[in-house]
Amino acid sequence: MPTLCSPTPAQRTADRRSPLPLVAVCLGYFMVILDVTVVTVALPAVGTALHTGVTGLQWVVDGYTLVFAGLLLFCGGLGDRLGGKPVFLGGLLVFTLASAGCALAPTGTVLVLARLVQGLGAALMVPASLALLRTAYPDRAARARAFGVWGTVAGLAAGTGPVLGGVLVAGLGWRSVFFLNLPVGLAALVLTTRHVPHSPAGRTRPGLDIPAQTAAAVCLAGLVTGCIEAGALGWTHPAVLGGFAGCLVGLVAFLVLERRSPAPMLPLTLFHSRAFSASVVIGVLLNTGFYGLLFLAPLYFQRVHHYSALHTGAALLPAVGVVAIGSALAGRVTARTGPRLPMVAGLLVGAAGLSGWLVAGPDTPYLALVAPMACAGFGTALTMPASTAAVMEAAPGEHSGVAAAVFNAARQTGSALGVALFGTLVATGLVTGLHTAVSIGAAGFLAAAALSARCIPGTGRAGNRT
Repeated sequence: MPTLCSPTPAQRTADRRSPLPLVAVCLGYFMVILDVTVVTVALPAVGTALHTGVTGLQWVVDGYTLVFAGLLLFCGGLGDRLGGKPVFLGGLLVFTLASAGCALAPTGTVLVLARLVQGLGAALMVPASLALLRTAYPDRAARARAFGVWGTVAGLAAGTGPVLGGVLVAGLGWRSVFFLNLPVGLAALVLTTRHVPHSPAGRTRPGLDIPAQTAAAVCLAGLVTGCIEAGALGWTHPAVLGGFAGCLVGLVAFLVLERRSPAPMLPLTLFHSRAFSASVVIGVLLNTGFYGLLFLAPLYFQRVHHYSALHTGAALLPAVGVVAIGSALAGRVTARTGPRLPMVAGLLVGAAGLSGWLVAGPDTPYLALVAPMACAGFGTALTMPASTAAVMEAAPGEHSGVAAAVFNAARQTGSALGVALFGTLVATGLVTGLHTAVSIGAAGFLAAAALSARCIPGTGRAGNRT
């Protein structure tokens, strides 16, 4: 008799026409992305309640991102070998329990440790989520629309985080920011168990390549740590240089180990696809510009215009209010034309939005920045689902989990680079540094648009392999 975790073929067929697998996956993904930004507004209250200094508060935010990015490749390979559903369910359970630990934390140290565990749960969920969507919606057009919704959820979660955090902290206290995850996580667990079909697992492969997994984690952890600390310590500080040195050592070790492995965790042949390689680079450039802007815009509104935290969150709504429109449009356009058109268009619009911030100054009225924020948000929302589809279409089905992990690791690395680089630029002057930062971000978007035009497939073409 089939169990809840093992639906019949008829149930799997029905679920592929149902929105419930998409709802289940997106609930988990919403929590993952929300917890990147929702905590920032709660930090002052956390510091006061738990008597935590600035360094501790930094790790409340950065520890989550560090573990999340550092373990994505490991967890992507795990999903490919064990199947996406058990890995996704495990990630949901870990994340939900860790959220309870965060909400009940009696000290800053316990809170940081719980945030690290949250990062592990997030890393388990994200690669598996894309593999599950690929299995649940085998039709190319339906899959493109599902990826569009997935991208919408990411943008909405990241953008509404500061606003929601401000509302929760003001009304219920900082612990409510983490308690919010408990009912959401429970609902996602039930829906995933009942309605999400299993993705195929590579059961004939050998066990996990632990040395290569470790080298990859060291590489990403070193890069992210160096980027995080550079904003406060400077790019030449020994701790920052040590992080980058660890990144280089880990990268070299990883490449050597993967070339020699009979069953590599990241088959380097994936990068023979121009569409796959270009999409990974585009993911870095896209998140560097957009999340760098999301980091600087609150600083600008608070320090130059003296907005409150809640007012600042509301001020960012133009950047996130268009996300649903952009992502939904991306899903439809990608289904009809392939990913290239929405990626090129989105990146050009996003570059215009970032460039629009060059008008920002001490006396610039808020209304002058509404259109630039809307363009940056819309362009990013139009690009992200299409680039996700490009990555997943370029990778063979048996490597869907690790392909998703590479893409999301690239995005998280881009976010860390954006925050670190843009934060360093404003250290000597907020407005001047902001102008330099958005110019760099816009240049990155334009470079990504050129890559998209050259390497990403259009209608009816497979990822180019050379």
